[in-house]
Amino acid sequence: MKPAKVNAKASANTATPPGELGALLRYWRDLRGTSQLDLSFNAGVSQRHISFIESGRSVPSRQMLIDIAQTLDIPLRERNTLLLAAGYAPVYSDAAWNAREMESVTRALGRMLRQHEPFPALVMDRHWNVLMTNDAAPRFFNSFIDMAARKGPRNMLHLIFDPQGMRPFVADWPAVSDSLIQRVHREAVGRVADEETHALLAELEAFSAEASDVASAVASESAPQQKAATLSPSPAMPVIPIGFVKDGEVLNYFSMVASVGTPQSIAAQELRIECMFPADDATEARHLALFGTVQASASPAER
Repeated sequence: MKPAKVNAKASANTATPPGELGALLRYWRDLRGTSQLDLSFNAGVSQRHISFIESGRSVPSRQMLIDIAQTLDIPLRERNTLLLAAGYAPVYSDAAWNAREMESVTRALGRMLRQHEPFPALVMDRHWNVLMTNDAAPRFFNSFIDMAARKGPRNMLHLIFDPQGMRPFVADWPAVSDSLIQRVHREAVGRVADEETHALLAELEAFSAEASDVASAVASESAPQQKAATLSPSPAMPVIPIGFVKDGEVLNYFSMVASVGTPQSIAAQELRIECMFPADDATEARHLALFGTVQASASPAER
């Protein structure tokens, strides 16, 4: 059984089917490959008590349930679901990423984005929707395609996979697409792909299906691009770069991804900060020659 999805409007009065708590706890324990005995030892709860919770014979205290959820590394959004299933009010705020209570976090994010100029940096939610960028990010992507012609909300994976977006300019596409799909699974909050993530993956597959029909119609300089796309990074490179073909040259970048430490709200936990760095000296020199230094500011993504 899959865990119930938390609705942003859920309240303490939300009705939960009898036995739902036990089923949810078993689901997360099985997902983590944790036995009742291991969970008992790590959470400081007797195995008998865990068995009673899963069978519906016992309802844990709020704190005990939070301790169990912490031990199983259950995302905050789903912890609220567990609390509701036990008859408790949610304790983790589901306010929007730009809500007033998130102001200190968004200010810090803005500083990070500005400090990364003149290289692209952006903030995304758990489904790769772009929330904030520095000036360098739209300037970089606009040098390949007309970003203003793309309808919002902006999704980074849509941009990369779309044959009318950045895909024609991505070198070594098969390897890049595979690595990005792996990232979707690896970086899913709580290492679990929810329904919206599965829908996103289906959309990316749809882009891949139409790409062969569209690729030949995109960009008149197909021959130079095909030649450039055969270039590969050094096998000794410690990261997997993504190369973008511009004017017959491959610009290689890699990403560093950061998240908010010890989050206490759902929005804070689900934010992802991605900064692009040149993967080699030639790319850095070419990037600076093309884009130089831009005015340091960070702004919400255009919707």
